[in-house]
Amino acid sequence: MQKSKVIYIILVVLGLILLGQSVFILDETEQAIVTQFGKPVGEPRTDPGVNFVIPIIQKVQFFDKRYLEWDGDKNQVPTKDKKFIFVDTYARWEITDPLQFFIRLRDERSAQSRLDDILDGETRNAIASHDLLDIVRSTNRDPEVTEDFMEELEVLEDIEVGREAIEEIVLQKANERTSDLGVRILDFRFKRMNYVDEVRDRVYDRMISERNRIADQFRSEGQGEARKIQGDKERDLAQIQSEAKRQAEEIRGRADAEATAIYASAYNKNQQSIALYRFLRSMEALENSLDEKTNLVISSDSDLFQYLKEMQ
Repeated sequence: MQKSKVIYIILVVLGLILLGQSVFILDETEQAIVTQFGKPVGEPRTDPGVNFVIPIIQKVQFFDKRYLEWDGDKNQVPTKDKKFIFVDTYARWEITDPLQFFIRLRDERSAQSRLDDILDGETRNAIASHDLLDIVRSTNRDPEVTEDFMEELEVLEDIEVGREAIEEIVLQKANERTSDLGVRILDFRFKRMNYVDEVRDRVYDRMISERNRIADQFRSEGQGEARKIQGDKERDLAQIQSEAKRQAEEIRGRADAEATAIYASAYNKNQQSIALYRFLRSMEALENSLDEKTNLVISSDSDLFQYLKEMQ
């Protein structure tokens, strides 16, 4: 009796094990295929829910149903106009046919390796077929001018294709090569592009030279404006000084005339006053005109000669 119970228990355990191996559950993020002795059987299981297989002889291969990421390696690629640049790319892809995917690629690791070959190759072909300007620009819009000096910078040439169109070309050609792999590339983008070190140094030197040229232009304009301001200042100063001198002379002339009139009215009362006035004016003129080293030549009929003669 006890022996039969043990056998019963063993049979129940084996039944539970087989039942567990015959049932699997798919969630919304997964899809699967069933293999028997390593070969796929039946249709792919893509709907979420409970599924059944034959235990022991059948196994389940699960694949991701979500969008997957591909990140390309940074490669040095020559453009059509013989300029070497580093190109870094990325893409998004999905498994559209899990059965074909399992037959051709087996797993996601192999798929990533195959996408490396396809996308890197198409990227090289696209870069080598277009000029650098087409790769870095998307439209022919005019650059936005935020400073006056930017108007004098070199005008960019028009592009024929553009960056977005090149990305679309790579995406289209890559999907043509992956159509029999059970995958579809959803999006492809250039993540980053940069010159190689040698070319980048030349670009930096050109940028520095251009900025130095603009700085020299600013300095030249500033010096010209400074000279103009200095000239205006000197002209205005000379004009002010000339006007001030003229006014001073006019004031001095009017003062002399008034003083002369006052002297004349004061000394014109009699002959002695007139003689005294003439004498003082002559002495004043003599004081302002002579010094120790001055030789004076006067006529014999001048008032000064008469005064000097009378003093002797």
